[in-house]
Amino acid sequence: MPTMICLHGLTPEQEARVREAAPGWNIVFGRPKELDDKLFREAEVICGWSPAIEKESLGEGGSLKWLQSWSAGVDKMPLDKLEQAGVILTTASGVHPVPMSETALAMMLAFSRGLHHSVRSQLRGKWEPREPYAELNGATLAIIGAGEIGTELGRLGQALGMRTIGVRRTARPTPHMDETLAIGQLHDALAQADYVVNVLPHTPDTERVYGAAEFAAMKESAVFINIGRGVSVDTEALVEALRSGAIGGAGLDVTDPEPLPEGHPLWAMEQVILTPHMGGSSGRYKERVTDLFVRNLKSYLEDGRPARNIVDYERGY
Repeated sequence: MPTMICLHGLTPEQEARVREAAPGWNIVFGRPKELDDKLFREAEVICGWSPAIEKESLGEGGSLKWLQSWSAGVDKMPLDKLEQAGVILTTASGVHPVPMSETALAMMLAFSRGLHHSVRSQLRGKWEPREPYAELNGATLAIIGAGEIGTELGRLGQALGMRTIGVRRTARPTPHMDETLAIGQLHDALAQADYVVNVLPHTPDTERVYGAAEFAAMKESAVFINIGRGVSVDTEALVEALRSGAIGGAGLDVTDPEPLPEGHPLWAMEQVILTPHMGGSSGRYKERVTDLFVRNLKSYLEDGRPARNIVDYERGY
C-alpha cells in the first residue's frame, strides 16, 4: 500500500476529500514532529514541506516521487536535491491571486486617499488633513510579473478605471492588460506608471531588479508596491529614493532583510506602509490548496503526473 503524507492541518471534510481521491493509499495527516521518520522514507507523495523531513524523504532509501508545495514560491526548497532525486515538484500557484491582488489594491487605495497619514494622525490624536487626495480612476498601474496574481490585479485595476501595463518575460497579449511589455522594456513601464506593483518570483534573474536606475525611471509621485519577493529590491536604493523624493511612497509586504531589523529607516518613514508578509494569507487558503492538491492527485493517479504547476528546475519556478 503506497504512503502519502499531508503535513498541514486540514479540516475533517478536507481530509475526507483527499482520502476519497486516493482509495487504497495509506494517507497520514500530521505535523513533521508528530510522525515517525520511517513514514517519510516510505512516502511516495508529500503535500507540504519542512526542512526537518529532508534527510529521510530525499536520503538513501527515500521513496518520494511527487512533492506538492504548500506555497507558490519554492526558492527556499532544496531544488537541486529534489531534481537529483527525480522528484516532481508542484507549487501552490493559483491559490494566491485573490488575497495578494486585494493586498496590493488596499495599499493603492490607502496611498491615493491618504489613509496611511490618517492612521498615524489618529494615533497622535490629531486632525490633520493631507492634501492633495488622488483617485485610482485614470491612473496608470504597471504590474511587473503579469502571471495569475498580476492578471487578477489587472482585472481589479481596470474595474476601477485604471490603465494597466503588464510586464513579463515576453511581450504577449495578457488578459486585463491594456498593454504588455517584455521585461527588457521595464523602464518604459516604470516611466508611465503612477503605481508600480512587483509580483516577480525569486530566481537568480529577479534578484535586485529594482535599483537606483529603476527608481530614477519612475515618476516622483509614483508609489512602489512589493508583494513579490524582498530580494527583488536593492533596499538601500529604495531608502535613498524615498529620502530624496525620487518616488512618492512605498507599500512593502516583503523586504530584504525580512523582517527589517529594529531601527531600520523604513520603519519610521511616513510615506511607507509595511505589512508582515501577509499578502497571500486568507481564511480560505487551505480550501484552495486542497482543491488544487486533489485535482493534481487525481491526475497523478491516472497519468503518473500532476496536472498543474509543475516546477521547471532550470527556471526555478
